[in-house]
Amino acid sequence: MGRRTLIAAVAAAGAALAALVAPPLAAQPAGALSGGGDMLVIAHRGASGERPEHTLAAYERAIDAGADYIEPDLVATSDLVLVARHENELSDTTDVASREEFAERRRSKEIDGQMVSGWFAEDFTLAELRTLRTVERLPSVRPGNTLYDGLYQIPTFAEIVRLVRAKEAETGRSIGLYPELKHPNFLLQSEGIDTVDLLVLALREAGYAGADAPVFVQSFEVAPLRRLAQRTDFRLIQLVAPEGGPADVPSLSYAEMLSPAGLAEIATYADGIGAAIPLLLEADGRATPVVADATAAGLEVHAWTLRKENVFLPPPMRSGGGEGAVGCDASLFALLETAGVDGVFADDPARALDWRGGGVQPGCATPGDER
Repeated sequence: MGRRTLIAAVAAAGAALAALVAPPLAAQPAGALSGGGDMLVIAHRGASGERPEHTLAAYERAIDAGADYIEPDLVATSDLVLVARHENELSDTTDVASREEFAERRRSKEIDGQMVSGWFAEDFTLAELRTLRTVERLPSVRPGNTLYDGLYQIPTFAEIVRLVRAKEAETGRSIGLYPELKHPNFLLQSEGIDTVDLLVLALREAGYAGADAPVFVQSFEVAPLRRLAQRTDFRLIQLVAPEGGPADVPSLSYAEMLSPAGLAEIATYADGIGAAIPLLLEADGRATPVVADATAAGLEVHAWTLRKENVFLPPPMRSGGGEGAVGCDASLFALLETAGVDGVFADDPARALDWRGGGVQPGCATPGDER
């Protein structure tokens, strides 16, 4: 059976099962999950500052902290199951390199113009991936997370949805999903795997529908978002980076996309941008024109990524103690808030929620303080 035939078969089976899936809690409008119009806190790969990223443990910890949304990056297996990994290459976040039974699976692929060597999710069935265990991706920065190496499996998107549903039932609150499609053009063109179709099917099966559903879908590419805009009412986020451009539109740069004309074009198919913090804040902490220009185009602005460790913070916000020591992430949160950013991806959502609630980090400046 070919992959496209398999997608059709999965869709037919999903339609038969859809009636058995409990609907989500009542849909809430955009912003309703942010706690009264405050900046959304999006748990970046779960609570990835406390547990290995993209594990059910990381997502559950983020939910328990009160995150508005959890963010799974999605790739696919050879048998067309969406799973959560930061990249389709597995060696940074699993023990695959130490597994002799998969040694022959190591290969090199050109992905978005770069040669990448390793083990790739799309070359494994789900059953094979289930034999792997996750590991911390940044062991030198987050040695505490390495205590959990080997404990968790790679979760499927369906399992993440089930976790969200269970936690909604437990807490009585709506918990948002913010999936990112990783390398969708490569997977479609080189591997014959259409992750747009797989995601639309998965969300429909789970009962999510309409612009008020607690769902954002994000991508660094353009065509997948345009397809989603035609097929769904989910809120869509165009990701942009300080360098390069979308892999599926080589002639277009992110810098061009962030011009007023480029932002107006994004607004024809998306509801917001997800931008790296240096694109939103000047070196002195003031907002760049991107924030106001995006807002004028009718786009939300979500910033990535708020992290507590020195290595990820601007030099003035770092503390003593090395790259893994905790710096002044509260100061960075406050600058984003002052700049008018609508949401922030955070590796430590509990901390971000504390700063959103008025928490103070001793020894750290806030906007308006002398620095």
